[in-house]
Amino acid sequence: MNATLFKELISQLKVGKQLPDAVYLHKDALIEASESLLNFIPAVAQAVKVNEWDLVKLYKKEFRLSLLSYPTFYSESYPALQQSVNIDLVKLTHKVTDYSNSDNPPILHRKENMITPNNPHFEHFKNITQEGENAGLYENTRIIGFKRSWHNIIERHGYELVDGRLFRSSAINPSTDDPTIDRHKTAIVRHDLSAPMKTLVKNGYLNGEYSIFDYGCGRGDDLRELEAHGLDAIGWDPNFQPDNDKTPSDIVNLGFVLNVIEDQDERLEALLGAWDLATNLLVVSVMLANDSYIAQFKSYKDGVITSRNTFQKYYAQSEIKAYIERNLQEEAIAVAPGIFYIFKDKLAEQSYLQQKYKRHHTWQQLTSPQPVDAKDKAKLLVAQHQQLFDDFWHTCLELGRIPANEEFEQSGKIRELIGSHKKVFNLLQDMFNTEEFEQAEKNRKEDLLLYFAMGLFEKRKPYTQQSEALKRDIKALFGEYNTAINLATDLLFAIADTELIYTQCEKAHKTMSASLLNDSHSLIFHRDFIDELPLLLRVYVGAALQMYGELDDDIDLIKIHIRSGKLTLTAYDDFNKSVPFLVERIKIKMAEQDIDFFDYVDESRRPPLLNKHLYLSQHSEVYKKQLSFDKRLSKHLNTSVSKETLLTRSQYDLLLKLTGKKIMGYKLAQL
Repeated sequence: MNATLFKELISQLKVGKQLPDAVYLHKDALIEASESLLNFIPAVAQAVKVNEWDLVKLYKKEFRLSLLSYPTFYSESYPALQQSVNIDLVKLTHKVTDYSNSDNPPILHRKENMITPNNPHFEHFKNITQEGENAGLYENTRIIGFKRSWHNIIERHGYELVDGRLFRSSAINPSTDDPTIDRHKTAIVRHDLSAPMKTLVKNGYLNGEYSIFDYGCGRGDDLRELEAHGLDAIGWDPNFQPDNDKTPSDIVNLGFVLNVIEDQDERLEALLGAWDLATNLLVVSVMLANDSYIAQFKSYKDGVITSRNTFQKYYAQSEIKAYIERNLQEEAIAVAPGIFYIFKDKLAEQSYLQQKYKRHHTWQQLTSPQPVDAKDKAKLLVAQHQQLFDDFWHTCLELGRIPANEEFEQSGKIRELIGSHKKVFNLLQDMFNTEEFEQAEKNRKEDLLLYFAMGLFEKRKPYTQQSEALKRDIKALFGEYNTAINLATDLLFAIADTELIYTQCEKAHKTMSASLLNDSHSLIFHRDFIDELPLLLRVYVGAALQMYGELDDDIDLIKIHIRSGKLTLTAYDDFNKSVPFLVERIKIKMAEQDIDFFDYVDESRRPPLLNKHLYLSQHSEVYKKQLSFDKRLSKHLNTSVSKETLLTRSQYDLLLKLTGKKIMGYKLAQL
């Protein structure tokens, strides 16, 4: 082994935590390295008589490596360095640094990058890193590398580290027959709205129209924020606010409560008690974890005992959904991983679901009334009150049908001028572009079919009551309810027809503002264009999202897998950049009813998104600039500019380096 070969082999590594000057690799991942490295590194360790080492640090620009001892690599989330042996392979010298007695040793983060994806600890390590990302702990990476500063960061963000996980849950009841369980220790200080409360903000439920009760509110951080906004919000907690009354409210939040109750009967009482208090909506949130994480703890009843003498019952997404539905006999709607809505007000549930699947149009008036005959009194009235009749026409476009009297605010005035809404509509049809209304009618019909199909997919019980607006929609667009259900059933069964899905993907590729069709494999498009999909593909996407929850704002691209019944969601660090880098990939497997999460938290491992122009509308103000840039970049990288190009980050960096170029905005500058 010489310096030249060493550097070449390091540059070819596809595993390990990549830093600008070095690669960190666990010895269990060496099997993925070249045979030369696989044999060389243990030989070096043997030569310097180092038996206890877990990681190797391979320097990219020097003929040097370090053997690092992290004895608790697999057992602790952020293990401390015990010993470092730095070996200079040019001078054939080595230096040993002992940290075993240090009160502030270096610690590790992002351990999933140091092992292989098939390592049984990979998913657990990835979850740990994602928790830290979500909590904002990695915002300043310069100060996170040592134990003391890392713990200070955790504390400043209002978290506690419990068995390696960021602990955020609320206690329910301090009374228990088992004195070993300290439930009061499970509530922590937060400095931001909790995740379930953020979903309520997103869906418009914290607009002041609803009263809120926080069941198990902990220290009351959510309540303080809600009260500061003038909302009617109160809460109860057995440890911190035990004297408060449990008050019926429009919305009840049972946030991270079921996790901490060790008695199953009492846990059920909490769920049923919160449900009884909710007049409109119950929000249930729990902590999720996989079996490999749970296995490290002492089992207790159906959960585990943490190192702080607190009980934790961790759930899987499907497990908590089944638990809620079994005990409440109501459908639990997935809003996000670990967060579910359960509606007591079924009209409100229908409104939420319809809104979820409804395309939101911003109608732009492209036409205007034709010149009117002065002798035609009705048309003259329209000309004299154009704003009034424009508003009526826009309401027709929004509903996809003629509005009922109570659905148009100025109904009395318009009926006084012309007559019934139907008469007004017939008059306006002669004056406006009817194609605009026909499209609105078609869109509304498709939105409702999607809504009904999703109800069938979730095996939702038929509603015994329907809102008056929905009844009017059904009558105007389908004639009767059974017709709509039969059409929705046909749609739902059709998503299993791969040939039909392929045909619809071809159609979508021709009609959408932008998309990429990988022949017989997948259709990729930006989330902004989801409403442009043919109805069958909207049902396909909707069915997949039933498992995941709502499509959050971080998601950029969506991939429909034509043959395998899967949907992939991808999020990038900044989609507005000329070359964004992948941050997260989520694969939803409908046939298996499972979801795989892949995080790319290490910036140096994030794959690039090349040929971004393929996902931009040609009407976009940056389309031409992006296309020009992509053509120049593909020429330098010797890749195609017209199809999906998949490169690892190391491949991309190497190819770019070989061209002697670096990217600055939309320019390729000299290194």
